Order: sequence, then C-alpha cells, then structure tokens
Amino acid sequence: MSVFTTVTADELRRWLKNYAVGDLVDLRGIQAGIENTNYFVTTGNGRYVLTLFEKLTAVELPFYLNLMAHLAERGVPSAHPVANRSGSYLGELNGKPAALVARLEGSDVSAPTEAQCAAVGRVLARLHLAGQSYATTMDNPRGPKWWKAALTDILPFVSTEEAVLLKEEVRFQSLYRFSDLPRGAIHADLFRDNVLFTGDQVAGVIDFYFACTDALLYDIAIAVNDWCITADGGLDVARTRAFVDAYGEVRPFTPIERGAWPVMLRAGALRFWVSRLYDYHLPRPGELTHAKDPEHFRRILESRIRHEQALPGLVS
Repeated sequence: MSVFTTVTADELRRWLKNYAVGDLVDLRGIQAGIENTNYFVTTGNGRYVLTLFEKLTAVELPFYLNLMAHLAERGVPSAHPVANRSGSYLGELNGKPAALVARLEGSDVSAPTEAQCAAVGRVLARLHLAGQSYATTMDNPRGPKWWKAALTDILPFVSTEEAVLLKEEVRFQSLYRFSDLPRGAIHADLFRDNVLFTGDQVAGVIDFYFACTDALLYDIAIAVNDWCITADGGLDVARTRAFVDAYGEVRPFTPIERGAWPVMLRAGALRFWVSRLYDYHLPRPGELTHAKDPEHFRRILESRIRHEQALPGLVS
C-alpha cells in the first residue's frame, strides 16, 4: 500500500476507459503499507482503491480477487473488485497487474475496545464459514517453507541472540503439523489497519493480498496477536476473551484447535517477525514506503513463549 509505481492522472484517465466508473475526479497515493502500490481514486460514479501489484503475478491474482468477490457476495464486508468492460477483475497499468476495488466506508482503530474485538472475531468467523465454499486453493506463500528460506537472507543482519531465537522457533514449529486442524480460505493479515469500523460495527475488511488456504486457527492467532496486544507484547485477557468467544459463537472451536492454540500464537508472531526483518534489512526502493519495526514481533514471540501456560484459552 505504498507507492512504488507512479501513476499520473492522465495515465489513469486512459486506463479507466476500460471501466464503467465515470470520469476521474481525484487521485491520491496511500502512504501506508509495504507490499503494493495503492491509490485512492474518485470518479464521477464513486470512490475506489486502485492497486498495482509489485510482487504478485497475473497468474496468482485471480485467487485473491475472486475470493474478495466471493466473500462480498455472501455478506462478508469485504471490498468487491470492479470488473472491466471485458468482465475481468484484473488489468494492467504501467507494466504492472492492477485492480480497481470499491472503497469501503469507515476507518481503522488504533486502540480497539472489547466490543470492537468481539465484532472482529464474529466477522472473521463469518469469513471462514463463507470461505468454505470457495473452491480455489492456494498454499500459504509465507508459511514454514518461506520462514526457513528467509532465514538464510536475514541472519547476517541480526544479533547472535536474535539468530538463536529465530532458529529455535523455526525448529520448534517444525515439530507441529496439525494436519487435522480445520482449513480453508484465510485472510492471513487481519491487522487493525485492515479493518474499517463505523462505531463498534465492522464496516469493511480490506487488503486480502496475503490470503491463502491454511489452518483457520492460524488466521485467528495472527489477528489476536495484533488486536489484543498490550504494550509489552502480552495479551490483554479481556480483549482476547471477547475476540475468541465471539468467534466461537459463530464457528465453535474443535478440541484439536483448543490444544494447538499456544503453538499457533507463536507461529503467527514468528511469521511477522521474519517478514518484518526481511522488509527492514532488504527493502525495495519506493516513494512513500514505510518499513515496520521488527522488534515489535520479537517481543510478542518472546511473550508467547514465556507466558504459554497463562495464555487465555479457547473455551467454546
């Protein structure tokens, strides 16, 4: 959601002739995120988000765009892609795969309340249930195989202490496969900046470009590690309880999910620590880009390890 590839108003006007969205009124770069180029686009017919994909290919992208449409059409508040005049959600702009999606109302929250955590838990459960009927699958591109491969690149940049922790956690996670965990389409990046609220109600879920087919519990762990965090990397018990209890009311947890919960919380922390280390030490050039602090997820992982026996469990 940074600007790596510049798009001028004239370039966009020509591109928008392929869409029935009216004439361009305004174009503004979005200054958050680290993966894709995003712009807010206003036309005579409405407001949209334009995304130019910097890593994902035209072969990979239909999985994400069709999933967003699938969920939106089943009542999940996700942004629906806009089809062009040829009926495709995917186009090309300035040499990059590109898509236009409806811009959702609402705003993100930086300090979520228990009610808001519960609302996100319910929406995530609805997303998982709706995703069960999404027939297309995609292996997690940032799963355990990627963690191991990325270590080779990032270990030269980290301290000896960090290297020991990284290698040990990758080894620990390799002991667990959890092949019996419920699986399906997951968001895989449901952080606070990817959920829009109006009051305490979820108005929209955005940025599905890490979505994949994986354990549903892994998706919950990733979300809880962000929505229910304390200043020292621990979990706020009340917000965690609100999130997972609300989720479980919509899709009850299985016994194996309850047992796997502490390991999955660690897996979610490891995944984002590794990716942030990679983006921080091996950045791509781009204007308006923001590499996020890797230490944040180191603290979270250390807390999940240190307080494993005291973590709020899954009770439903």
